[in-house]
Amino acid sequence: MNLHPLLRLIFSLWLAITVLGVVPAQAERIKDLATLQGVRPNQLFGYGLVVGLDGSGDQTTQTPFTVQSMTSMLMQLGITLPAGVNPQLKNVAAVMITAALPAFAKPGQQLDITVSSMGNAKSLRGGTLLLTPLKGADGQVYAMAQGNVVIVGAGASANGSSVQINQLNSGRVPNGATVERAVASPFATGDKVTLELSVTDFGTAQRVAEAINNKYGVGTANPLDGRVIEVHAPSEPAERVAFVSELEGLQIKVEGAPAKVIVNARTGSIVMNGAVTLEPCAVAHGNLTVSISTETTVSQPNALASGQTVVTQKSDVKIKQDNNALMVVPGGVKLAEVVKALNALGASPQDLLAILQAMKASGALRAELEVI
Repeated sequence: MNLHPLLRLIFSLWLAITVLGVVPAQAERIKDLATLQGVRPNQLFGYGLVVGLDGSGDQTTQTPFTVQSMTSMLMQLGITLPAGVNPQLKNVAAVMITAALPAFAKPGQQLDITVSSMGNAKSLRGGTLLLTPLKGADGQVYAMAQGNVVIVGAGASANGSSVQINQLNSGRVPNGATVERAVASPFATGDKVTLELSVTDFGTAQRVAEAINNKYGVGTANPLDGRVIEVHAPSEPAERVAFVSELEGLQIKVEGAPAKVIVNARTGSIVMNGAVTLEPCAVAHGNLTVSISTETTVSQPNALASGQTVVTQKSDVKIKQDNNALMVVPGGVKLAEVVKALNALGASPQDLLAILQAMKASGALRAELEVI
């Protein structure tokens, strides 16, 4: 095993992390950090029938609810099936319809919907969704859906052969639903609006409140906790819209994100930010040995000389595998160096996960470890 190219690769990685590791605070807009309380979409769903399929519908002997739904619909149209008749439907499929009702949606606005098979239909291609009410979590009907189902990625080639890129039991109906009822929003009521941060952070909440107070006066914004900021706003709708528009454009200095390591246990992928650091430690796992040490050097000027005392730290990471030479990377140790070197030695994702968990448990890994 030739270690020289590997050492150069690891050293380059260390140099890049050292240069980019200290990220200055960046300015972001409030609209990128927070949302207005109550201004959000609402989920809608409904149960319906897709007809007009080319023999690819539900097998009614295995999906009796399709026949029941069809019979109920025919009765509403004034058609009653004779007793004991069990229609063998091949061109009908029972489906669930889902949609998102945007904030401030008004009656008459059209929505895209997703249609998904509930039974054992082979394909929904070419089908038509019959008129279906879409309900919210409160059981009220907020939209009506109907239209031709579009299957993305399904079709035939020029020579007539079948082409299937996507699965055929789910499709969309563009503008397939019409809003029938509006959802009341707290945005236009009261004399306050509430901002909710996307991530709980007391420092960010305080800085957002300070920026608003500096712009509009002390007492305009009050942080209630690490996520919620209450802001006094004009009562008139037009003035409130203009106020919120300007408010969302305010620039906030945001410090770096907290140190975090994300590990995908299935694929072995490891993602970390620049704030992740390691303390001196030693880990033995199988035939792998990881040793991390830190040496502190103090440089102090003479008694009569002008200057300041400078404290520097030099860290080493040593990773050894049985029957392999020892690799040493000088400089400030970052987790990326350790992971890269372990990968070079052929450590499996399970090995990496076990070592990271051991480092976290011992307190050597200064970061939050999340396994997905």
